[in-house]
Parts: sequence; C-alpha cells; structure tokens
Amino acid sequence: MLYLERFPAAPLNGFIRVLWYAQATSITHSRERILPTGRVQIILNLARDFLLDCPEGAGDKRVPPALVVGARSVYEIVDCSDMTDLIGVVFAPDGFSPFVSDTVDLFSNRSIPLEDVWGAPVRSLRDRLREHPTPRARLQCLEDFLSAHFARLASRRDLAGSREVAFALQHIDRAPAAVTVRETARRIGWSERRFSQVFREEVGLSPKTWCRIQRFQRTVKQLYSGADIPWAELALDCGYYDQSHFANEFRAFSGIDATTYSARRTRWANHIVVG
Repeated sequence: MLYLERFPAAPLNGFIRVLWYAQATSITHSRERILPTGRVQIILNLARDFLLDCPEGAGDKRVPPALVVGARSVYEIVDCSDMTDLIGVVFAPDGFSPFVSDTVDLFSNRSIPLEDVWGAPVRSLRDRLREHPTPRARLQCLEDFLSAHFARLASRRDLAGSREVAFALQHIDRAPAAVTVRETARRIGWSERRFSQVFREEVGLSPKTWCRIQRFQRTVKQLYSGADIPWAELALDCGYYDQSHFANEFRAFSGIDATTYSARRTRWANHIVVG
C-alpha cells in the first residue's frame, strides 16, 4: 500500500487542506465504511473509467470516475477496488465555496460528477494525471491544474469567503463541545438565523451539525490512538453529557458502536472494515 500527501503552496493553501494519492492493491477486504468529517473532497479514479457507488443493502452502481464528494454528515460505504489508483483533494472547511458558483450546501451528502461542476477543463485531467509515471509527479500535476483553475476564477470574481465564517470555524475548533450557535452569532454580530444560513452556504452544514461532527471526530481520534480509556471518561473528555449521549451520537454518525470501530479500524482513522 502506498499513500502520499502534498500540502499545496499559496494561494491554494488557504483553501485546500491536502492533496493525497493512494495506491492500495493488497487490501484483503472488499468494502470500507468512511466516517463523516464534514469536509468537501474531490476524488479521481486513475485505474478505470468509473467509481463504484455502494449504497448499504444494495448492489454496486457505476458512477463517473471524477467526483465532488460534498460535506457529509453520515457515513458512506466504498468499494476497495476503487483504491487501486486514486487521487484526491480535501478542502478546508470553508475552502470549497470559492471554487463553485452554487452554495456549498447543495453538494452536502451527495456525490456529483466533477465535470458537471467545473466543465470542460476536467475532461482531460485524468489523462494528464495518468501520463505522469510517479505519484509525486501526479500530485504536482493536480496542484498545477488547481492553481490554473483558481487563477481563472480569481480573474472573474472575488474568491474571499466571509471573515465571519472563518472566525466562527476557528472559534468552534477551539472547543466544539462548548460552543453554541447563539453565542457564536453574538460574537460576530449577526443574528442566529443569518449566521446559520451563511455558515451552511459556505461550509455545507449547519453550525450545529458541524460542531457535532467535530466532537465526533475528536472521539474517533481518541479511539484510533488505541488509548485505554473507560467509555464514561472518554465521553466526558470529548464533550458528551454522559455515556449514553456519546453512544447515540457515535452510532448516528458511523452506523456502528465504538467497540466495533476499535475492532475494525484500518490504516486511516476514518476508514473501517465493513463486516
């Protein structure tokens, strides 16, 4: 298994968290459950001309090989054969908004063909990526494409997101369990309604849902580290009212319980073997 990450240079680093490349040809299980992070991603399959949509309890369905995966508040199932030769982009929480003309919440919990979003320039991208012989060269090619696309957008309109949403994200990141929508809206000088609307349009999820996912992700990191912490203590440490609240929230986002997560975790914290 090969996995590489690349952190883009300015100005992309203000909008994109990481570019990644995966080449996993020796996975022994067929499917993995991907836990929600709330971040928008772009995924391109370089091994074949489709990706597999794997709805739980239904058969696989072929979808286009390059997708925008909107901010998710629920888990999804992926077929491991898609990981044979895969490259992607993870956006900052409010980083995808400048790259599209629509509001980001229209993409939430959906996977949309990248060509439908960015048009003709996408058509040759996969071929150009496959022409490069090494993963590092492919990551550089992807960054070059994104830089050129960003420059085209910047020449047409202002790409800056709202400073208020950026502040709110930083405020939430410091204490996702303690922050409230009302208190955050008050700090930035907006009504709760306006704050929730603009946040959802730029991030893809409501502020409340974003806070819940960040608290869930804090729990995932603790469990992934293998720390031997009693459930009740872990629940309180991650900001849940009690162990029952923790258990219900964990299942709501992952579809499984924390014990199953610990038993089935993979190389990546947000990937679990489907049993």
